[in-house]
Amino acid sequence: MAAGLALASSLVLAQVAPDALVKQVSSEVVDSVKADKTIQAGDVKKIIALVDAKILPHVNFQRMTSSAVGRYWRQATPEQQGRLQDEFKTLLVRTYAGALTQVKDQTIEFRPLRSRPEDTEVIVRSEVKGKGDPIQLDYRLEKAGDAWKIYDVNVMGVWLVENYRSSFAQEIASSGIEGLITKLAAKNKSAASKV
Repeated sequence: MAAGLALASSLVLAQVAPDALVKQVSSEVVDSVKADKTIQAGDVKKIIALVDAKILPHVNFQRMTSSAVGRYWRQATPEQQGRLQDEFKTLLVRTYAGALTQVKDQTIEFRPLRSRPEDTEVIVRSEVKGKGDPIQLDYRLEKAGDAWKIYDVNVMGVWLVENYRSSFAQEIASSGIEGLITKLAAKNKSAASKV
């Protein structure tokens, strides 16, 4: 019975439109942050657990990582690709977790989705409103089977993947793919030690 309910639930989520998916996930995350004082206080373990549970199932980290690494991705061994993906994922989760500690009384407004039913890639546009100027927050999604997956995020006019692509290319040019993996691992280890 429980397996049947889980399957039905996943089928419903798989058929959700991309803008509805982003709205749903955003709403669940913001509501969770607003309801939990320990997350607001910066409890990184709880924030990472929230990100793991609510956001990660809707992200294509393989595409995000390969796009950020760019042309060098094909030069990496499968083992290096896996390590790159793991380290990049950890970096992004920690970055996102830091942003979640800033959530207080903000609201998210979504712009109408401009897409055709046959589109397999779309951009969902939104603005985070609260004190101060609104913050542009857009998502690139791809259709993977029946589900939509996020593969890039734009914050205030800067696409995350493009931003990392130039710094990753510089690191690979000077230290190789192993050098990039080592640098990402060191950055993640340093951030983890501050918890």
